[in-house]
Amino acid sequence: MKKVLLAMLVASLLVAPLFAQGQQEASAEKPIVLRLADNQPDGYPTVIGDLEFARLVEERSNGRIKVEVYNNGQLGDEKSAIEQVQFGGIDFTRVSISPLSNFNPLLNALQMPYLYRDSNHMWKVLNGEIGEYFLNSMTDSGFVGLVYYDSGARNFYNSVKPIYTVADLKGMKIRVQESTLMMGLVSALGAVPTPLPYGDVYSALQTNVIDGAENNWPSYDTSSHFEVAKYYSIDEHTRVPEMIIASKITMDKLSAADQELIKQAARDSAPVQIQAWADFEKKSEAKVVAAGSKINAINDQAEFAAAMQPLYDSFLDAEGKEWVQKIKAVK
Repeated sequence: MKKVLLAMLVASLLVAPLFAQGQQEASAEKPIVLRLADNQPDGYPTVIGDLEFARLVEERSNGRIKVEVYNNGQLGDEKSAIEQVQFGGIDFTRVSISPLSNFNPLLNALQMPYLYRDSNHMWKVLNGEIGEYFLNSMTDSGFVGLVYYDSGARNFYNSVKPIYTVADLKGMKIRVQESTLMMGLVSALGAVPTPLPYGDVYSALQTNVIDGAENNWPSYDTSSHFEVAKYYSIDEHTRVPEMIIASKITMDKLSAADQELIKQAARDSAPVQIQAWADFEKKSEAKVVAAGSKINAINDQAEFAAAMQPLYDSFLDAEGKEWVQKIKAVK
């Protein structure tokens, strides 16, 4: 009997380390799960980019790291998502740099009205040394800038009348993002800026709380704003890049190799998002025209651009003005 008990004791001592090792290996194999917030619906170009980013991270980490995409504002509007990323409550968010500039005012230099000659000019800026500098500038605010996404050009739309001149905007209540720059832009054109969360715009248009808003073709379409604001006036006042930002708190917990893996996956997702944007723009324009939206082009943009000079003077410090000159000099 004693021999049996002794054998059992020896066996248990031999098995215990193996069991503990098995637990450690199972724990080591448990994937790191990170969350990414986006306020846009399924199928939207930025969400397509988010999902490509998530796919690349999982593929390249052999499943060790998973990025779960929570779109459609599930984790809050843009402002609250940014705040949660800053404090590590969310790991990533895809966000317009417009509300992000409230956390890093230097970003205003990338989104000033009538700054870029066209889309090609913007991408030369963002994919070069200037763009890299601004991504790196996010660390002081508690973020890691990963990549820029496309959001096209923004135009005005409203429920009252077509816009052809600056005078046509006078007194109109125009929804803007929760951004001091965008409020200043609308004020400079004589309209009344009304900051509202994106999800509140439809009902505000429907109930005449606001007269109009400003955004790109896909947003005008997918938000169904064209149902309650049929006049879409193309002035292309701003090209405001999107950005995927990571929480510095999250990134600091990862190895240097995993940080680089995430950064490269983000960069490599950009071409997919940009192509999705171009395709979506064409479909959105065709859809809203077929639904009865009244589209007009603003031919004299010089009048609108001239009204922006006070905005450049008041929103940019000496450093910001230097960056604007560098951006305009990019060929």
